[in-house]
Amino acid sequence: MTDTQTQPATILVLNSGSSSLKFGLFKADHEDAAVGAHESAQEDEALLLEGSAEGIGRAEGSLKVKSADGTVLLQKDHLLESQTEALQKLAAVLAEHGHTRPAAVGHRVVHGGPHLREHRLLTPEVRQQLKEAVHFAPLHIPPALALIEQAMKIFGDAQHYACFDTAFHRTMPPVASQLALPRRYAEAGVIHYGFHGLSYESLVRQLGKDLPARAVFAHLGNGSSVCALRDGRSVDTSMGLTPTGGIPMATRSGNLDPGVLLYMMRTEHLGADRLETLLNRESGLAGFTDGEGDMQVLEKRSAAGDQAAELAIDAFATGVRKYVGAYAALLGGIDLLVFAGGIGEHSAEVRRRVCAGLEFMGLRADDPTGKVRVLHTEEEQQIARHCRALMRQAQAR
Repeated sequence: MTDTQTQPATILVLNSGSSSLKFGLFKADHEDAAVGAHESAQEDEALLLEGSAEGIGRAEGSLKVKSADGTVLLQKDHLLESQTEALQKLAAVLAEHGHTRPAAVGHRVVHGGPHLREHRLLTPEVRQQLKEAVHFAPLHIPPALALIEQAMKIFGDAQHYACFDTAFHRTMPPVASQLALPRRYAEAGVIHYGFHGLSYESLVRQLGKDLPARAVFAHLGNGSSVCALRDGRSVDTSMGLTPTGGIPMATRSGNLDPGVLLYMMRTEHLGADRLETLLNRESGLAGFTDGEGDMQVLEKRSAAGDQAAELAIDAFATGVRKYVGAYAALLGGIDLLVFAGGIGEHSAEVRRRVCAGLEFMGLRADDPTGKVRVLHTEEEQQIARHCRALMRQAQAR
């Protein structure tokens, strides 16, 4: 037996936010695959450790790393100057606890523009394509590129892969993906992309043979979207060209009449950068409540009689419910509604409000028939799966 067989190559997954960094370290789980070569498809990624750096750049920042069994390996509450510092501390934890350096690093990339719609090795050419696609997601692509550059310095001996949130939605038909604009815009990549694809992929995998032909998935968190699936493939989704579209989110506006933007430009003389900040950081639930976008806080405030918080929650749940209804019409009915994401998984109140009025379709928040389910999304594990598959494809060439 070779060293590679005794010590399977590990994959480090990095999932970055504006002021946070989630990570997980995975190895191939050979328990099921060992039965026979014909059953290798049963192999999956086993978690070795996971954690997150929160509040990066703020005094109340923290770093927590724990093993798969929940044992805390590191927990510090202090200022983390940058994601680079968080990565360096993570590398030290891996070495301290006897983990070999990862053979691959998987990066979640929210948007790759029109030419990057498949998960792939981060070659210099791919990194250049990402730089050229910055105008499609100026709030997301630059931080992703910065983290990739940092990780390549710290884990320079590893293969680095980009896994795109838009990839899952390539199956949308033209009637869903094309926008009602002159054709030259579509040719330039101005289309309906869709996001949260890695989350939706993981839910499809979890459900397996239990996934019916007509399903709607609602990934609800700080960023939220709804997806219509036929036979496990995306046919429509609420987010559009960027992750700003769809339902109102924590700080994002969701869909707006384009006339609203024209009004702001004409009356307040707002440029593109100011509009970007307003729509992505000052709107949504935070817009209703003068700055509060946290659903847990809003639920407490609503229970105490805060009308602004009540309106924000109602607008959020109603927005989700409207998409569920629209997708029921698109699919010809719904056999399964799945809630995932931080809000979808943990807020029974939001699930109750979304399902209120959908009883005529057999959708009830407390559903004994299993037509409404709550699942934990596995984005990091899904990224590890893609990276392992890409590594094997490269070895087979």
